[in-house]
Amino acid sequence: MTVFFFALAIGAIAWMAKRWSNRKHLQRLLFQPMSEEQRTIIEKQVPIASKLPMDLRDKLEGKINRFLDQVQFTGCNELEITEEMRVSIAAQACLLVVNSDTWYDNLTTVLVYPGAFKSKQTQHNGYVVIEREIVRTGESWSRGPVILSWAHSQQGAANDTDGHNVVFHEFAHQIDDLSGRTDGVPNLGPTQNFSDWGRVFEDAYKKHVQLVQKGHPTVIDAYGAEGYEEFFAVSVEVFFEKPTSLKREEPDVYEQLSMLFRLNPATW
Repeated sequence: MTVFFFALAIGAIAWMAKRWSNRKHLQRLLFQPMSEEQRTIIEKQVPIASKLPMDLRDKLEGKINRFLDQVQFTGCNELEITEEMRVSIAAQACLLVVNSDTWYDNLTTVLVYPGAFKSKQTQHNGYVVIEREIVRTGESWSRGPVILSWAHSQQGAANDTDGHNVVFHEFAHQIDDLSGRTDGVPNLGPTQNFSDWGRVFEDAYKKHVQLVQKGHPTVIDAYGAEGYEEFFAVSVEVFFEKPTSLKREEPDVYEQLSMLFRLNPATW
């Protein structure tokens, strides 16, 4: 019995030591400045980052460090992963969580294709299962990985005012999935409640679907009419890239996203 309790104590001490070591490692990453090479990449590849308020820029660098330490990038179709790709994608992903406690806890892998890639989609219609191949620029799987086209990731970052960014879109799905389901209802911020979120997004989604069906232009991309989860993801794209337009056209959606991310990009 004495040996058992001794072994239990040793195990507890080892667990605490590992936890302390992990915490110290995380703190080093969060407070470690990025290299000048990495900053140059962000400046050239992710211009929206230069709009970030000064008091958030150190936070962004720290979270990029954490992301690069946690996530393995793998090239597909013979694509060779470069530092430019890693830093650009990480910077875009971390902009979404720069000022909140949200983190990509389940993500360990990002797969990168040179361009658009084929993906199999399975649809169930009663007893009939239909499988087809579709071309995608990005995918987000529950608990990872995220799959991206580098050409479209680069293009989406370069034009930061058109409301289209595949990295924002797929990582919005990752944030959504942290709640246990990718359904357009993420874990909310401390100042939010689910009844307000549900009311705002349900009303906005129904209005969006009606406008899309009638062929009317919408500030939120028409793809958002595919479902609540897609409406959330494309709303995130617009929130960061066309914030004043979103605030004008859908002020309640903007307010909810502003509380979720603890950001106000309309003022940048």
